[in-house]
Amino acid sequence: MSMGSVSAPLFLGVKMIKIGIYGASGYTGQELVRLLIQHPEAKITAITSRRYKGTPLADLYPVFTGLTDLAFIDASPEDVAKDADVIFLALPHGVSMEAVPKFLASGKKVIDLSADFRLNDAGTYEKWYGKHTASQVLSEAVYGIPELFREKIGQSSFVANPGCYPTSIILGLAPVLKNGCIDVKSIIVDSKSGVSGAGREPAVGSLFCEVSDGFKAYKVGGQHRHTPEIEQGLSHFAGQEVTMTFTPHLIPASRGILSTIYATLTKDTGARDLEKMYREFYAGEPFVRIYKTGAFPNISSVKGSNFCDIGMTVDKRTNRLIVVSAIDNLIKGASGQAIQNMNLMCGLEEAAGLKIMPVFP
Repeated sequence: MSMGSVSAPLFLGVKMIKIGIYGASGYTGQELVRLLIQHPEAKITAITSRRYKGTPLADLYPVFTGLTDLAFIDASPEDVAKDADVIFLALPHGVSMEAVPKFLASGKKVIDLSADFRLNDAGTYEKWYGKHTASQVLSEAVYGIPELFREKIGQSSFVANPGCYPTSIILGLAPVLKNGCIDVKSIIVDSKSGVSGAGREPAVGSLFCEVSDGFKAYKVGGQHRHTPEIEQGLSHFAGQEVTMTFTPHLIPASRGILSTIYATLTKDTGARDLEKMYREFYAGEPFVRIYKTGAFPNISSVKGSNFCDIGMTVDKRTNRLIVVSAIDNLIKGASGQAIQNMNLMCGLEEAAGLKIMPVFP
């Protein structure tokens, strides 16, 4: 989809946008800081953490040594909002919903990185996550994949930042769904994620000895919480309800998501036709890279960047489309996409602060 222009004049002409990061001690929080301290038009005014109150960020994450003197504070939403224009929430699911209404009431622009406002229906959320206590503001949230919902994001004050698996899958399938090329009942998704996707909280399944030299499926049989979010996004572009088979895997890597997507074609479409379709659909997009026919992405080619790389082909024997999509789960799958959304919401250049090449090797 073309870049287009979005009218969002609120921050035009303002030298620096003041940023509050509510819940900044996890991987997505530190990734927000890493990207925002290099953003040409952003200034971080507060990072919060109850556990690490008073601790300099560089003490928790030595990578920031000599780069920032930010320290964690334990503050209420009202206090953080006093000196911020934009609030990022990097809190666990079920916790964000307690703070979001307070930030919205203060008139701030809000970008929530949890799952609390990604699903349109509170009942669906409660089936997968638990009780929703802020359903009164659920309808205000705009789902934040910029390449697909740019205009709505630019006009919004509240964005629900997508999950990592959903980002890779929805971007991978949107063109063929929009063009009616596949049987929506035939979709199978096989995704692999680096360990950082599990977060920073200690867990046996994330220990080095559990992950190193291993490769395992988990939440098999339609159990992963991202399932309804993925199906919601796919249904939007299909124009009908989509139910798919989704199996996530954990790989011995720190970052990256690789999604391999299968679907039965309903039109006589060749691999080069698909490449042309994808190139036209994502024409002008700064962060979606379409591979040449016969080439497929590797997570090592997107690590440390905000890119989503996509390759596709056709298995003529089975008449099935195969799409391979790769992202860095902490950047395009979380913090980088959140900043991309902020740029749109504030009328800034969409790629501001995100013009970073992947790190290889």
